[in-house]
Amino acid sequence: MADNNAGEETIFSKIIRQEIPTPLLFQDDLVTAFRDITPQASSHILIIPNKLIPTVNDIKQEDELTMGRMFTVAKQLAQAEGIAEDGYRLIMNCNQHGGQEVYHIHMHLVGGQPLGRMLNPK
Repeated sequence: MADNNAGEETIFSKIIRQEIPTPLLFQDDLVTAFRDITPQASSHILIIPNKLIPTVNDIKQEDELTMGRMFTVAKQLAQAEGIAEDGYRLIMNCNQHGGQEVYHIHMHLVGGQPLGRMLNPK
């Protein structure tokens, strides 16, 4: 179900503040990471900015440090999960056609098994 209230608080905002108790894999002043509740692979972690940014289209120049932190945290978590050497996928969806369901940008770190092609040929 899509959260169509772009710019309003989301379930992720409540997880960041631990109003919805969720085991966190990482949290600092910029980003938070936790396991996806409906994993698509043996390792499936969500990495989100603590600041509510609805879509990739809403990223501003002032958010560059946060976006970079999401990638360095992804690298650290992939190493901690033991999937860095074999490989993993980082995915960010944007808006309806991109498959975005929660309008608080988030990076999926997916791995732990062969993932196949990213997109099916048409």
